[in-house]
Amino acid sequence: MPDAFDPIFEELASINSEMAALTQRMLDLEQRPVPSAAGPGAGNGAVGGPSDRGPGVPVLWRALTAEQSGVLWPEFVAWVVWLADAYELTTEQLPRQCWWQHAGVVEELTALWTSHASAYASEEDVGASPYLWQDALARAVERINRNWLGGCVNGFHEPRSRMSFTRDKAYAEAIVDVGPPLPESGAADASGLPEAGRS
Repeated sequence: MPDAFDPIFEELASINSEMAALTQRMLDLEQRPVPSAAGPGAGNGAVGGPSDRGPGVPVLWRALTAEQSGVLWPEFVAWVVWLADAYELTTEQLPRQCWWQHAGVVEELTALWTSHASAYASEEDVGASPYLWQDALARAVERINRNWLGGCVNGFHEPRSRMSFTRDKAYAEAIVDVGPPLPESGAADASGLPEAGRS
């Protein structure tokens, strides 16, 4: 008579072998030399030389030195130009005249750039990574248009009408001085529940 736990043990053994294979792939990728170009449009010589950044390594623009930005920005711009033409993005989806002037758009595109390099970096079968990247692209293009562009349409850049958080130092200092929200005294006990909510 078969044991009721046999299917569970078989599934656990399958998961264990998949984890071992993934661990080995990670080790192989970490030991692989850095490629000379991180993907389409990267380091093509026409815009800028390739960086020594590995595929999929995140880029935090505000933390880079001027030298690092000077190497990575041309690669990034070349990749965005490639992306816009390869996917036939319209100016409503990615405004040709000003996309780089919108920090949110640059962050979205940077995330797509690094994840694209990661999804397509391996010569082995990476399963769903390229497909998942395509899905991320579709969602990012929708977010770019909906969340970050403001009134930039028909070839004109229209900065959003909003108050800056970062340029007002007094604003941030006042919030720091106030401190985090604290529970009202007597409204809750150590359980965190208000008196009316305890039984």
